[in-house]
Amino acid sequence: MRRLRERLRHLKIRYKLVFIFLVTSMIAFGVNLFVYLNLNRMLSRIDAVYSTNISLNDLSDDLTQVQTGLTGFLETKSTDDLELYYKYSQEVAVEIQQLNNLPTDNVYKLRERNIRKLAETYLLTAENAVKAKRGRNIEKYTQYYKECSEMYDVLGTYIYSLNNETFRINSESFNTLIASLRYSEVLCLSIFVIVSLMNVLLIVLLTGTITRPLTSLSDKANEISRGGLENVEPLKIHSNDEVGNVTRAFNQMLASIKEYIAKIREQMVTESAMKEKSLLMENHLKDAQLKYLQAQINPHFLFNTLNAGAQLAMVEGADRTGEYISNMADFFRYNVKKDNEQVKISEEIELVDSYIYIMNVRYSGEIKFSKDIDENLTGVVIPSMIIQPIVENSVKYGIMNLEDRQGQITLSLYEEDGYACIEVSDNGTGMDEQLIEDILARKPHGVTSGEPAEEKSVGLANVISRLDIFFDKKEKIEIKSTLGEGTSVIIRIPMEKEQCTE
Repeated sequence: MRRLRERLRHLKIRYKLVFIFLVTSMIAFGVNLFVYLNLNRMLSRIDAVYSTNISLNDLSDDLTQVQTGLTGFLETKSTDDLELYYKYSQEVAVEIQQLNNLPTDNVYKLRERNIRKLAETYLLTAENAVKAKRGRNIEKYTQYYKECSEMYDVLGTYIYSLNNETFRINSESFNTLIASLRYSEVLCLSIFVIVSLMNVLLIVLLTGTITRPLTSLSDKANEISRGGLENVEPLKIHSNDEVGNVTRAFNQMLASIKEYIAKIREQMVTESAMKEKSLLMENHLKDAQLKYLQAQINPHFLFNTLNAGAQLAMVEGADRTGEYISNMADFFRYNVKKDNEQVKISEEIELVDSYIYIMNVRYSGEIKFSKDIDENLTGVVIPSMIIQPIVENSVKYGIMNLEDRQGQITLSLYEEDGYACIEVSDNGTGMDEQLIEDILARKPHGVTSGEPAEEKSVGLANVISRLDIFFDKKEKIEIKSTLGEGTSVIIRIPMEKEQCTE
C-alpha cells in the first residue's frame, strides 16, 4: 500500500485522474456485468420453462386448422379451405421437426417421438386424401379422411396428456427458479452496495493525493496575500506531478517576484503573437476557399447558355436543334435542382420524356417509347431521380444491343391493391436470375457490375436504396425478365405516403 502511494505521488495529475476513472469504471462495469449476466441467465431459464407447453399448444392449434381445412375442402372443394390446409400443414411439418425422433428410455421424449411419427403419418394420409379428392376417387378420399380423423383424435389425446404432464413439471421448475431469482436479487443488491462503498473509499483516497498539496499551496498563497513575503518559508515538494511543478514555480516566485511577472508578460506576448498568426492563417484559408468557390462552374450559367442557344436556333429556323437544346437544359436543370428532393410522379415523367427525346436524337429515333398513365396518380410524391435511371438501364443494357428488332420501352402508372404502381418494361436482352436476386438483395453492384465506380452511382441498386429510406421499406420491388425477350421493373408505392398538392 505504501509503495502504491509513492508511485501515485510521482504520477502526473492527468494520469492519476485517468487511473481513478479506469479503476472506478472497471469496478462499476464488473458489478453491472455480474448483475446483468446473473439476471439474464435467470430470466432466460424462466422463459424456457414453458416453451415446451407453448410449442405443444401451437402444434395442437395448427393440427386443428389442418383438419378444418381438410374437412372443408373434401366437403365443398373450396379453394379457401385448401389454402388453409396447405398453410397450416406446412407449419405442422416444421413444428414436429422440433420433437424428439430418437429411441430413448425417457418417458416424455418417447411420447414426443410417438406424436412426431403419428403427425407425419397424419400429414401423409391427409395429402393422399386431397389427391384422391382432386382425382374424384370418392372411395379413397373417404377412407383417407376417416383415417385422418381417427389419427387427429389420437394426436389430440397424446398432445393433451403430454402437455398436462409437462405443465406440472414446468410449474415446479418455475417455482424453484422464482425462488432463485429472489435470492439472486438480494445477492446482487448486497454486492452492489458493498462495491459502491469501496468505490467511494477508493476515490477519496486517490483524490487526497491530489487535493492535499493543492490545499497547502492555497494556504501559503493566502499567507503571502496578507503580507510579510520575506518571512514565508518555501514549500516542500512531495511529488513530481503538475502540483509539484506549480510548487516549484511558487518557490521561485518567492525568490524573485519581478522575474515571475516578466515571464508572465513574455507568455502573454507569445500567446498574442500566436493568436495573431492564427488569425492571419484563417484569413488566408478564407481567401483560398473563396478562390475555390469562384473556380467552380455555375450550373445556372450552363442552363442560361443552353437556353440562349435554343432561342438562337429557333430564330435561325433550326427548330429541331432548338428543341434538342431545350430538352438538354431541362434535363440538366432537373438533375441539379431536384437532387435529394421529393417530387411528384408527373415531374419524373417529364424528365423521362426529355431523356427519351435526347436519346432518340442521339440514336436517330431507334427507341420506340410509349406511356400508359393514370392521371389520378401523377400527384403521388416520390424521391427524385427514380424513374429515369430505370429507363436509362432499359436503354443502356436492354435495347441498345438489339439487332433483330426495334427497341421498345413502355412506362405505365396504375393503381393495384392500394399501391401506386410504376412499371418500366422493355423488349431488350433481359437479365439472368442471379443478377435479379443480387439487385433485390440490395447488393451495391446492381446491374452495373463491372463498370467503373463513377458510372454506377445511379442504378437500380441506388434507386432501391433511396426508396427504402423514403418509404421505410414499405414499398415493393419486383423484376420480371426473360433472357432474349425483355425486362419489366415494377415499383409498388404505398398510397398512405401520397402527397397530392395539386
